[in-house]
Amino acid sequence: PGRAPVEVVHTHGAIVFLSDRTAYKIKRDVRYDYLDFSTLQKRHDMLVRELELNAPAAPSIYRDVLAVTRDKGGRLHLGGKGEAVEWVLRMHRFDAVDELDKVAGRGALDDRLAARLGEVIAQYHVTSPPRRETTGSDLIGAILDELHTAFAAMTSKLEADQVGQYRSASERVFRRVADTLDVRRKDGHVRRCHGDLHLRNIVLIGSEPTLFDALEFDETLGTCDVLYDLAFLLMDLRHIDLARAANIVLNSYLFHAASPDHLAGLSLLPLFQSIRAAIRAMVAVQTARFNPDDDLLLPGARGYLSGALAFLNPPPAQLIAIGGPSGTGKTVLAALLAPGIGAAPGAVHLRSDLERKALFGVAPLSRLPGSAYGPGVNARVHNILRDKACAILSAGHSVILDATWLDEEERVLLPALARQAGVTFAGLWLRADLEILETRVSKRCGDASDADVTVVRRQAERMSVPASWTQVDASGSPDETCRQALRNLTGPPGPQTATRSR
Repeated sequence: PGRAPVEVVHTHGAIVFLSDRTAYKIKRDVRYDYLDFSTLQKRHDMLVRELELNAPAAPSIYRDVLAVTRDKGGRLHLGGKGEAVEWVLRMHRFDAVDELDKVAGRGALDDRLAARLGEVIAQYHVTSPPRRETTGSDLIGAILDELHTAFAAMTSKLEADQVGQYRSASERVFRRVADTLDVRRKDGHVRRCHGDLHLRNIVLIGSEPTLFDALEFDETLGTCDVLYDLAFLLMDLRHIDLARAANIVLNSYLFHAASPDHLAGLSLLPLFQSIRAAIRAMVAVQTARFNPDDDLLLPGARGYLSGALAFLNPPPAQLIAIGGPSGTGKTVLAALLAPGIGAAPGAVHLRSDLERKALFGVAPLSRLPGSAYGPGVNARVHNILRDKACAILSAGHSVILDATWLDEEERVLLPALARQAGVTFAGLWLRADLEILETRVSKRCGDASDADVTVVRRQAERMSVPASWTQVDASGSPDETCRQALRNLTGPPGPQTATRSR
């Protein structure tokens, strides 16, 4: 329509025609081991399924399925009368620069966008239909079997030692979590998910992250644990050195999904992220066979396999509490520390301000009355923090508890919690002059904290510094505070990194 210039994009399974404002997609007449588009009816059915899967999450992209028809004179028409000779998925065209891999590449995937991304994916999974008839361990076991078979034929391209290490390590972790996989299926966390949730399949429409191009050709591959669906994006972000964004996505997802089951399910993340990286390695080797002149594919495959191994050998979990009066920068410090603590993509950041808002059923930026900060409510909030921390630590994942921790009776329970979980505990107490704190809270906006200058002064009057916690001068920049904190923490000083090919 309009006779605008058309750009044609070829993929292994489709041809996409990009005109001025519209994209038209047809399926190729092909059959592979994992998909079959070899008949007109199958191509029609897969386009209808693609529309059905994607339109709810991306109504601004997906429009309808049209027939390509041939009239009596032999001419072809879009949506005309006559014999249907092909089928087309019609979509609104978006600018490729708004795809999230491009956004990340230009440094624009900031904290706000990462947090919104976690929220959008949580909402997507809540509306995805559960598949309780599918056994969680069978799904993951079949994927591992396929990977091991593929890697066995790739030892000339990958390092044979790494291939062997990956097989033994992945099978060891799989055996350990198999029961958890099956329990999560019974609890409804195995769903018909996106199936291909990486950066290139998310686009900004306006400023809103929008999921598109869900895997449509295989219901088995598209059915998985929601955390396995999320793990593709987490792995993708860490692979391009966006560990902070990956950590924010995870924390936002957990908060908005609001499922206690997901905290225990964190024990699956090392295996899930590892499998996603291993699949990338396998595909890179397969692609290199058809692109022998691409010098980056095989080094990239080896980098992904190294990353897959790293995910399976995470650092030990830790419990870290960050306390101090309002305005010391506890939340900022927690966000800086979290990506580098424990298993990828880093520690779960539990913040009392957010838990309090959730307790009262209000949005994080909604202001609560003074009655929401009474002793009884404070005790409930601290109980929530400890209960969540216990579940997360039991899953082998690290926790950062972000609260004022002004009450000694609340602080003394934390080392015992760590001992019960078999992890180390570190308490960091942030301090700064009252004048600095008053200035900071008076300038604060767009934050979940309701503290003002009056609250800060009241805290200063009743504050007692815990002798067993490490005091950190928080009067300087966030980076300076972070450097001090890192010097006093046990465990690795920096983030667990998956090897990245360059």
